Amino acid sequence: MEINSTTKRLLFNTIRVDTVLDDGSEGSGTAFVVSHANAHGTHTFIVTNRHLVDGVRRGGLVFTQKRHGRPLLGQRFQLNIDDFPQAWYLHPDPAVDLAIIPMRPLEQAANQQGVELYYQVIDTRLVPNEEATRALDALEEVLFVGYPSGVWDQVNLMPILRRGTTATPMALDFEGRAEFLIDAAVYPGSSGSPVFVYLPDVHRFGQSAGRHFLFVGVVAAVFFREEANHLVSLPVPANNHGLVMGSEMIDLGLVIKSKAVVEVVEHYLRQWAQ
Repeated sequence: MEINSTTKRLLFNTIRVDTVLDDGSEGSGTAFVVSHANAHGTHTFIVTNRHLVDGVRRGGLVFTQKRHGRPLLGQRFQLNIDDFPQAWYLHPDPAVDLAIIPMRPLEQAANQQGVELYYQVIDTRLVPNEEATRALDALEEVLFVGYPSGVWDQVNLMPILRRGTTATPMALDFEGRAEFLIDAAVYPGSSGSPVFVYLPDVHRFGQSAGRHFLFVGVVAAVFFREEANHLVSLPVPANNHGLVMGSEMIDLGLVIKSKAVVEVVEHYLRQWAQ
């Protein structure tokens, strides 16, 4: 497969997170790679949800290997991280369900084992500014990438692409937080999935030609109906054990706005600079 389109590159934005929780159960979730440029250069990070990191006994990140600049489809490399929860840097606001880890030491660890990692980055320049966000309609088509219910193409190491629509306007902060809702099937394992708005007109918000997507957020929670007329939102669990027995998912996902990814990255870089 030639990686010659935006949607094909999306398949390599994500990294599968496999974990063993404190209770001994196994879980899986989604992480993705972002690049962020500042005055000191371009920096690359892996991003996931804070709740996928907390309460983890062991964790590993699953990559596709690379040779001569091309992906070796199906050639798996799992990078296991000691003290998995402590390896992540958390968003400074405890209410924001995001965690990051710098990519450079992970690549160095892989290279020391004779492995090159293949991945595609999400450039934070694809995060819409306030003007672009206000220009978005109340109903927009969204695309998100991840491992719902742990499902993936294990032979080729491919994630699952899913589509939906916005369910609340992105110009507004849902319930006063920098979040919005999507009308889409969000399941355990989808947590940490990057969310994009598809732009049929690439010039609509002054984006340069070839940028067909805006990076708008990260899946963090799903809404459940516990009983008649009672809805709750809960972090998307790493496995089905986190589901409330008798609860019903209603296909509404809670998405953290992508500007929060920029916030945690810039906060980390300021701390690092000190």
